Amino acid sequence: MGLESALLISGGGINNISAQFALIAHNVANAGTAAYASETLPQQSLTADGVGLGVQTGVATRYVNQQLQSDLWSQNGAVSALQTTQTTLQPVSAALGTPGQSGSLSDLLGSLQNAFSALLGTPDSAALQQQVVTSAQTLASGINALSNSYTSARQSAENDLVSSVGTLNAALSTIGTLNNQIVAATASGQSVADLQNQRDAAMQTVSGLTGAQAIPQSNGSILVATANGLVLPTNSASALSITPATMGPNATYPGSIPGIMMGGVDVTAQLSGSGQIGADIQLRDTTLPTYQGELDEFAQNTASRFSAQGLTLFTNASGAVPTSGGTPPQANYVGFASEIQVNPAILANPALVTDGTNAITGSATGATSFTPNPTTGPAGFTTLISRVLNYTFGADVQAGVAQPASLTTSLGPAGNLSAPYPTPGTISDFAATLVAAQASDINTATTNLAPAQSLQTTLKSAFTSGSGVNIDTEMANMVQLQNAYGANARIMEAVQTMWSDLLNFTSMVG
Repeated sequence: MGLESALLISGGGINNISAQFALIAHNVANAGTAAYASETLPQQSLTADGVGLGVQTGVATRYVNQQLQSDLWSQNGAVSALQTTQTTLQPVSAALGTPGQSGSLSDLLGSLQNAFSALLGTPDSAALQQQVVTSAQTLASGINALSNSYTSARQSAENDLVSSVGTLNAALSTIGTLNNQIVAATASGQSVADLQNQRDAAMQTVSGLTGAQAIPQSNGSILVATANGLVLPTNSASALSITPATMGPNATYPGSIPGIMMGGVDVTAQLSGSGQIGADIQLRDTTLPTYQGELDEFAQNTASRFSAQGLTLFTNASGAVPTSGGTPPQANYVGFASEIQVNPAILANPALVTDGTNAITGSATGATSFTPNPTTGPAGFTTLISRVLNYTFGADVQAGVAQPASLTTSLGPAGNLSAPYPTPGTISDFAATLVAAQASDINTATTNLAPAQSLQTTLKSAFTSGSGVNIDTEMANMVQLQNAYGANARIMEAVQTMWSDLLNFTSMVG
């Protein structure tokens, strides 16, 4: 081995060190990039016939703990689902309140009951009659507002779903493009580490939207599959599609709400269960329609129980009390909560809250008979008020006869939803139970979010520790490379000096 070999070897060493420096800079620059795995340059000693020829630098590679990565992607989906649920239901929570809280259903209903109790002592008081009407209007407005909050939240979920499908398609398309590049680069022996990191960044987006996992293939590409077994398309030719829809109490999926389509097939069910998209589907098609069904049942029960005693206090927009017994059971009053109002006849004549609005033919299973107080009747007429206080607000429709049971199953326009509570006996119990159940449901998302985020943070830290960029390690490597660079440079300088001395000597001899 001569001076020329030494010069070539040290030059190769400097080239190797330069490549290592560039990779350190690349790693450090991406230290905060989600899903980025630290890259390394493998190197090996070159020899020929036992003679050292320097160092050979390979292509950049990376190490990824695939189990940790898989766990992290699953947790990304879980956290995104909880965040989406919490954010979407926040306005509903504000409208709902808690049992007994000022402005809650139970509070508004209690105010109406108190107004009737006050009227019982002075049934001909115009001021107290008006107070009953005002309390009834406030209750109706509260029911309307809560119903509208459900519809607004459903629309938010639908809008987010449309946006998220677009984001998902873009991320899947990126994965498809990178798959093709990785397959080609692998076949030609080029580094795919950067491409893999870019693909993992796209998978980070996909996992948050769907909780999907990457399934490695032998050629270096990946398949993207949901927990429900749906393989997501990574080419634009078969991208997912969704048609925006307007939400209302009668909007249902499947039905009037279009599904998420893939190649002409509805894949909505396979996308439910995890991630932002899964949460939006659950909110739009189950959670919020169930809330609406529960509130419609409360509104219809309240209106019916007043009317059954001879006071049609609440009606729909057509001035009628919607009846039960449809197919499905709530068919006649889906969305009633959004339009319940105080009977216009009572608004025009508040004295009707004392006298009554309609006669009742008594029955063994319903209310006893009742005849409204005529205009020439006694000013101290309390029959109706007593019926309202004893029976409308009570568990019985007449003494010893239980009120008709309210629905807790077969709710909604398709009759496929159920409330999570037993049948309430009184409308006061109904109001408190409904508010408590829905508030608990909403609070569950908030309660579960913190530990889910904590686990996500733990998984991120573990992934970064095992596969991510460690700044201390990169800086230590940089110091080593600086020393090696200096040593190689000194070797080259010494060789050049020796060459110069040799040339000078040769010149002198000549």
